[in-house]
Amino acid sequence: MNTQDTFQFAQTHEWANLERDGLVWVGISNHAQEALGDVMFFQAPKLGQQVKQGETIAAIESVKAASDIHAPISGEIVAINEQLDASPEVLNENPYGVWLFKIKPSSDSNLASELKQLMSLEKYNATVGA
Repeated sequence: MNTQDTFQFAQTHEWANLERDGLVWVGISNHAQEALGDVMFFQAPKLGQQVKQGETIAAIESVKAASDIHAPISGEIVAINEQLDASPEVLNENPYGVWLFKIKPSSDSNLASELKQLMSLEKYNATVGA
């Protein structure tokens, strides 16, 4: 996985990283995990689920709160990080090193447009005051 400098961020605090295999790996930002506190549970989307950019598709629960996870791009859920079933707390330890799920983009033309709607790390950090 690349460093978070290559990630693109949604206003809803998810990161997206387009990998060489054409899949988009999705996780949560450091800001999100800090706001949540100790993560206790991850409710994943379903494998094969078709998602649209911005749609609520999963949830994370912590000792403080529950938070919706939104799709940063449109496509199909093709992988879910099963490590999170047994150890959701790894999200607190390394939010940029732990992916939640992977999305196979709907089409290349939509992907480019949707990725442009996301923010760089620098812009995201300025938005959240980091």
